[in-house]
Amino acid sequence: MDLFDAVTTGEHGTPVTTRAGAGAPLAVRMRPASLDEVAGQSHLLVPGSPLRRLVEPADESARRAAPGSVILWGPPGVGKTTLAYLVATVSGRRFVELSAVTAGVKEVRQVVEDARRRLATGGEETVLFIDEVHRFSKTQQDALLPSVENRWVTLVAATTENPSFSVNSPLLSRSLLLTLKPLTADDVRALVRRAVTDERGLGDAVVLAADAEDQLVRMAGGDARKALTILEAAAGAALADASGADAPVAVDLATVERAVDVAAVRYDRDGDQHYDVVSAFIKSIRGSDVDAALHYLARMVAAGEDPRFIARRLVISAAEDVGMADPSALQTAVAAAQAVQLIGMPEGRIVLAEAVVHLATAPKSNRAYAGINAATEDVRAGRVGVVPAHLRDAHYAGAEKIGHGKGYRYAHDAPHAVVAQQYLPDELVGRRYYTPSDRGYERQVAERLERIREILDS
Repeated sequence: MDLFDAVTTGEHGTPVTTRAGAGAPLAVRMRPASLDEVAGQSHLLVPGSPLRRLVEPADESARRAAPGSVILWGPPGVGKTTLAYLVATVSGRRFVELSAVTAGVKEVRQVVEDARRRLATGGEETVLFIDEVHRFSKTQQDALLPSVENRWVTLVAATTENPSFSVNSPLLSRSLLLTLKPLTADDVRALVRRAVTDERGLGDAVVLAADAEDQLVRMAGGDARKALTILEAAAGAALADASGADAPVAVDLATVERAVDVAAVRYDRDGDQHYDVVSAFIKSIRGSDVDAALHYLARMVAAGEDPRFIARRLVISAAEDVGMADPSALQTAVAAAQAVQLIGMPEGRIVLAEAVVHLATAPKSNRAYAGINAATEDVRAGRVGVVPAHLRDAHYAGAEKIGHGKGYRYAHDAPHAVVAQQYLPDELVGRRYYTPSDRGYERQVAERLERIREILDS
């Protein structure tokens, strides 16, 4: 079996050998033939690294010392499937691939049992590659544990989601976690140029113009698979237009743009990209960078994010980060949420943008947020005390006899409607939870609160 042979699973999990021949997609044909061709993951491929020992064991003892299970975590198109292929093909092992989208416990157990029989009869070792392992249920992931512990298979699992949240702890603790970095523009550019010249790829049948190459790299967004897919489509269109030409065919900017109308936004509403973009969105608003906040809003809108989710985050941000420095920000955020419900998309993006601009440019204060957190900490720590008798409910029969409401002073009868009396329980008298900032409207709140506290403490 050469580099482009692979064993996948057919009906009922039966291994099926396939070959990535001339008719295979360009991204498959251009899979690296060795670790030296892998782009952008040099931090994992230094001499003596666990991954290099797994792929290129120096001897049998090195192979036994290599990891028995590997989880590859990284964004799409950075080489997770490629590394799994190399683990199997370079070391001469059998490669079996399962997709967590379609496979179940039955298929997993069948592959493992087949691998055990092969080992028992002196056959080759099996590398079991599971793509999108985060989609496996807990039961499905648990079914992998015996095979990992006993090394019946070498498990290579790929995920675009943080394994700390998407992979069961028992499986995670038995695996080597390798984090793949996003590819840089230079990494993608090198892969594109190799695909143009390499005989496995286009074999110099086309010449890619410099501006077309730049656009292709931008559209790929760090995804090697997407870059090669766009290149293949553009080259195919150019070759079709120049049918019968002897010289290499030029692929210009217009051809690349025709091949792909719009580059898909790299954003997964169910994965890490979702949480990373939302996090950057809120932190940009908090940091008052309105341009960055609008950028992340545009990414979410373009990716089809639920506008109600975005609106809810804005309401939270208005209360948490803007707070009393500009109380009208919360009104804007709530109005935006209601408007999005009323008019929907795409017009809803305008409403969301207005709310983003208001929140990002507003003065910021988290003092109310910090105040409720501090009060909550006291309550959880048991510092609650007894409600003072004069503040207790005195509206029911017999309340006066036990002292409820006795001595209570009605605030509206006092000058400025502020009356000095004890409001906190005895053990919390003097506790300060809210300390206003000097920003925006909260500066006025601070001045008024200072006068109020002088009266209350008199």
